[in-house]
Amino acid sequence: MQKKVVSVLVDNQPGVLTRVTSLFGRRGYNIASLTVSTTNNPDISRITLVIEGNEHMLDQMIFQTSKLEVVQDIFTLDYDHSVVRELLMVKVVADESNRGALTEIANVYKAKIIDLSIGSMIMELTGEPNKLDGFLSILSEYTILEVCRTGITALSRGAM
Repeated sequence: MQKKVVSVLVDNQPGVLTRVTSLFGRRGYNIASLTVSTTNNPDISRITLVIEGNEHMLDQMIFQTSKLEVVQDIFTLDYDHSVVRELLMVKVVADESNRGALTEIANVYKAKIIDLSIGSMIMELTGEPNKLDGFLSILSEYTILEVCRTGITALSRGAM
């Protein structure tokens, strides 16, 4: 199994996301990550997908997606020649005994503490998925209450 990051430029209209994602679901393929936003052109949205499978299946799904009339352009992003980011928010139990240690971990990873209450702390971290995975791995020594990740968003480097 391999992963591909696919950028799909689509018409910005109701139901487009459903049309694209249902294409994958009908064929029994899973989307590992999904983000959507408008682009600098308000008539176009960008869907960034991370899909997993064998080479033939991935190529077939990209081809099938490109045939949808709402798709303006579709391309695979080369991970080494793209800027890839994800946002993570994590809520952990934080009391007097561990608040200092959690703050140090946040500082090392350059995470922001965005909420602090009597019994918990919410931290925010943006970066490459492996950085977020490492942060969560370190935090696994503490009691994690909730985790929310946005999924990958990516742009290729340089002019297209």
